[in-house]
This record gives sequence, structure tokens and C-alpha cells, in this order.
Amino acid sequence: MRTLESLEKFRIGPEASSGKRILSVDALRGFDMFWIMGGEVIFKSLDKIFHSPATSFINIQLDHVDWLGFRFYDIIMPLFVWLAGVSIPFSFARRLGTSRSKADLWPHIIKRIIILWILGMAVQGNLLGYDFSGIKFYSNTLQSIAAGYLIASVFVLYIGVRAQLLATLGLMLVYWFVMALIPIPGLGAGLYNPHENMALYIDKLVLGNFQDGTTYTWILSSLNFGATAMLGVFAGYVLKAEGSGMRKVWQLTVMGIGLIVLGRLWHPFHPIIKHIWTGSFVLFAGGICSLSLALFYLVVDEMKLQGWARAFVIIGSNSIVAYTAWHLFDFGLVAEVFTGGLQAVTGNWYDLIRSVGAFLVIFLILRYMYRNKIFIKV
Repeated sequence: MRTLESLEKFRIGPEASSGKRILSVDALRGFDMFWIMGGEVIFKSLDKIFHSPATSFINIQLDHVDWLGFRFYDIIMPLFVWLAGVSIPFSFARRLGTSRSKADLWPHIIKRIIILWILGMAVQGNLLGYDFSGIKFYSNTLQSIAAGYLIASVFVLYIGVRAQLLATLGLMLVYWFVMALIPIPGLGAGLYNPHENMALYIDKLVLGNFQDGTTYTWILSSLNFGATAMLGVFAGYVLKAEGSGMRKVWQLTVMGIGLIVLGRLWHPFHPIIKHIWTGSFVLFAGGICSLSLALFYLVVDEMKLQGWARAFVIIGSNSIVAYTAWHLFDFGLVAEVFTGGLQAVTGNWYDLIRSVGAFLVIFLILRYMYRNKIFIKV
């Protein structure tokens, strides 16, 4: 209750920004992006070299679970959405410090949503195919961030913290009730099968030919994208509230453990499924995100052990650029200019060499941008 009361005192409003960045947030965002922009391929290539139980385990953890359950790689997308929520208390307070009213924030909010949506369509929605019939309107992580950001923006700007908690719970419960109680014509209600569930039925019904053809869902899942972003907002409140650094670490840790326990308890009734972004998945993933931030905040901001995190900070400072560029361009082809001649003499090691080279190409671009203070924000 003391934590809740301290959070309730924090309300988004006009206030001066200290200008001090919380380095651990950028580092954690960069850690997340590292796996997207080559880390996955780098570590999976180890199994081709060593063929050991350890590398086999790593290989499995770097693939998404087929349907039910959770693996390491399943945290990448929710962490991206969650971190967008963490930034909201800071960015809104800073902008309101120079604005006359909350309404002044909406041009920025809408602009950000539109840009994220268009980038998502370019990356994974076939927008650059210039064939309208082949466009997948809603199919990418950046669009889930946009949806979650919109919902979180409304909650943060217009209702108090207690109401935000209740509204976040309401998002997950509405999703659950729709899945559990509304029947799919000819099939019934309460289905959680890959090709037979209400979330997928709604996507196909609404999006029609523009549905992405996968078992991932987006429209009903947008409720829980909002819930994921709001869990990030609550973590942002913890970071922004008064109190010592260690107190914040413990609050994030308790929050993380509690969410994981709640997610597991809900799982038998409402399974943990990333593809359709169930409420139990929101809680379980949100708990891991909170524990991850607690660890990064402890090491980077509290203990000041920052050298190891510098590369992650560089990536995290331009995360949207990193994400979009990695998906639109094949940096492996650039790496092959310098590594291609090694293929004949390195055998099973070549995939590792090529993937490290691809990562270094984009990392050097991001490092140049960071050193020259070029930050492209959306």
C-alpha cells in the first residue's frame, strides 16, 4: 500500500525535467535490440560448431515457442512494448513542462503512432511491394507499440494511478471474457487452438485479405498491448518517484515476482500464449521485464558499473533506427565483402563469422550516430 500511495502522489503534469537520463533503460532497450539485430543468429550459430547440450539449449531458447509456454526469445517483443511504457512518465512530464495543456501532447502522440504504423508496414506488411492487394495492415511489433502507446497515453493523461491500475486489469479481463465467453460461429467459445480462437477469428473477420496469414493476432490483442505498455508505465513511475535507488530496485523486483506468480496462476484458465498475447502472457512477460530492469538499474545506475553496457546504450539510443534498418537491409551482404573469402577455410565457423560481421556493420553505424549525437526519435 505504501508503494501505491507513493505512486498516487505522482501525477503527470507540467514540471521541469532534470535532463538526466536513466542509463539502464537505454541499456536494457539496447540489450533487447541486440537479439533482434544479430544476437540471435550469432548465438544460434554456435550449435553448428560445438554440437553440445549447452549450445543445443541456447538454440532452442532463441526460437519462439510453437504455441503454449515461454522461451527466452519470447521476451523480446513484449520488452520492446513494455519499455515504450517505461518512457511515458518521463517524456510526458518533460513535454508538459513546456506546454500549456495536455491537449498539446496529442499532435506528438498521433505523429508517433502514424510513423510507427507506417514503419511497421514497411518492415513486415509488404508496404514497399507497392501492391495494395498484398499489404498486411496490422502485422508488426512497431504497430503493437503504437497501439499500446495510444492506450497508455489516454490512461496516463486523464486518469489517476489507482484508476490506471484498475483500467489495466480491465483490459486483460475484457480480453479474457471475449475469449472465454463469446462463441466462434460453428465452433463455440473458450478455444485456444492455433487456428481456432476468437482473437484470430476477429482478425480474419475485420482485416480480411489484409490479415497477415499467421497465427499471430492483433486487433483483440491490442487491449493487452495496452496492458503491457501500462505495466511499463508503472515501472516508470517507480523510477520517477522519490526514494533511494535500492528502494526502487526492491520495488521493481517485488513487482516482477508478483506478476510472474500471477501469470502462472492464471495460466491453467487462460494460457500463456505469445501469438495471441493473452493476459497471462502479459503478466508473465511483464514480470520478467520488471526483473530485468531491476537488475540493469542496480548494476548500471546504482552500482555505476557501466562500461560493459556501453554497447547496449549505443544501440538503445537509436533503437527504432536499429530495428527498422536491420529488417529492411541485409547487412550480411556487406559483411560478406570482407568475410566471403574465409568461407572455404572456416567450415562450420563461417556462419558465426558472417553474423558477427553483419552485427558489426550496423553497430558501427549506430556508434557513429551516437558519437555525433544523432538521435532519431519517433
